[in-house]
Formats: sequence, structure tokens, C-alpha cells
Amino acid sequence: MAAVSLRSCRRGLSQMLRNAGLAAPPSQHLQADRRHKSTVQFAARADLPKLAYRRLNGKSPGVVFLPGYGSNMNGQKAEALEEFCRSLGHSYLRFDYTGHGASDGVLAEGTVGTWKKDVLFVLDELTEGPQILVGSSLGGWLMLLAAIARPEKTAALVGIASAADHFVTSFNALPLETRKELEAKGEWSLPSKHTEEGFYKFSMDFLREAENHCVLQSPIPITCPVRLIHGLKDEDIPWHISMQVAERVLSPDVDIILRRNGQHRMSEKDDIKLMVYTIDDLIDKLTTLV
Repeated sequence: MAAVSLRSCRRGLSQMLRNAGLAAPPSQHLQADRRHKSTVQFAARADLPKLAYRRLNGKSPGVVFLPGYGSNMNGQKAEALEEFCRSLGHSYLRFDYTGHGASDGVLAEGTVGTWKKDVLFVLDELTEGPQILVGSSLGGWLMLLAAIARPEKTAALVGIASAADHFVTSFNALPLETRKELEAKGEWSLPSKHTEEGFYKFSMDFLREAENHCVLQSPIPITCPVRLIHGLKDEDIPWHISMQVAERVLSPDVDIILRRNGQHRMSEKDDIKLMVYTIDDLIDKLTTLV
């Protein structure tokens, strides 16, 4: 079992956070964002939808943020990470999956495999050298798939409320009769507080395709440092999923960080500080090893 621990920040990080605007009032933070935010660019792909992204050039290891399902690259965690990476001079990339945010495509037509290909394209074409992948919810599942497929491009992983296998395990947890009824109907609605409708709707084809990308049924061949942050009050993705990930990855360097009052989005100021501290500690570790 991986240790439950809290990572401390390097000396001077608090000052960096203040400079980056994380400790500033919201109005000042928004003004800083308008002045310094990276510009949106679009990556064209043959026969595939264009992907929208924002990129900072800088030192290695770089940081890549992978958002959750239905989210985009303009969330609080993604914006805070850009400010943090700018303050340290490290490269940073955030982007929208196919059918999300400013990227082309239709969300309802996407699959876990579609979004895995998006992540691999970004790593192959838009980054240089090994990256720290920071995955939120669905992004925590995709970061595992990317690390398996591109170990040479993965310096470390930071999962935030990682949703590994979640669509599949949630469906399979339903009573057998319910599953049969949904299969006959051809679609399934997963309750969610994060949409106006109150649920996400998935086709049976989506779920069958997602089964091809499940990772929790066997050892996960990932050997880089892994940090898993999860809120004990997460009502969307159970925190024990992060425990399962920690038990199955082969890396000898795995920490689980549990937030007693943390909820799914982990977007409170203290949640974001913890995320930044964790990444800062990894950067320190990785650059010291070099």
C-alpha cells in the first residue's frame, strides 16, 4: 500500500504563488490573467478534428494538464498551473479534447480511445522531452493510458480525483436487470451535479469502447513517480479508486494525498495550493536526479 503523505514546498514557493496571483483577490487575479494568459492556438491533424491548446515555452520537465470529462483548459486548476509554471520558467501545455471547449468535434461522438489519441498527439507533436502529466478526473485515467503508451515522454504523474475505469465500473455496479434494460434501451444516464441536465448520457457503444481501456484489472506498467490527490468528500469519483491505482502501478515511488474536506473538483484555494506544491516537489526531485 502506498504511503499517505503530504508534500512540502520548496523555500520561496509561497512568494512565487503570490507573484502568480493565487493569493490575490479574484478581481486582481482576473486582471493578471488578461495580461499574461497564453494565446489559444489550433493544431491541425489529418482527417481528425483540430485541437485547441495554450502553450508556454520553458525549461524541462514540462507540465501538461489533462482536464476532466466535459471540462476544458480554462478551469481554475489549469489556469493556476500556467501561472505557476511561468513563475518557475518551466514549459506548460493545456488543451481541449476533441468535442470539448474550443476544439473541433462533437462531445457525444467522442470515446475514451478518441481522447487517448488526443493526449498522445499532444505529447508527440506539441511537447519536447519528458513531461509531468497532471490529470483531473477523466484526465487521471487518460494520464495512465498515456504513460503506458509513451513512457519515454512521461517524467511523473499527478492524478486529481482520478477516474480510472470509472464509466465502466459504475455501469457494472448496477443491478443485472437494470443493466439489461439499459442495454436494450441503448443508452445510460450517469447522474452528475456538474451539468444543467443533472446527468451525463452515454451510449452502450461508448461503454463497450471504454472497456478496451480499463487499467485496474491487472498491474499497471508505469514506473515513474506517481502522486494521487483525492478528496474524501468526492461524491462523483470514490477516493478508493486512487487507492486502487496506487496498489496496481509498478512504480516504487507512489504517494496518496487525501483531503478530508476535498470534493470532486478540488478547486478551492487550498486544493490548488496542494496541487502546486506537489508538482513543485516533483520538479525539484526530477531536476535533482538529473
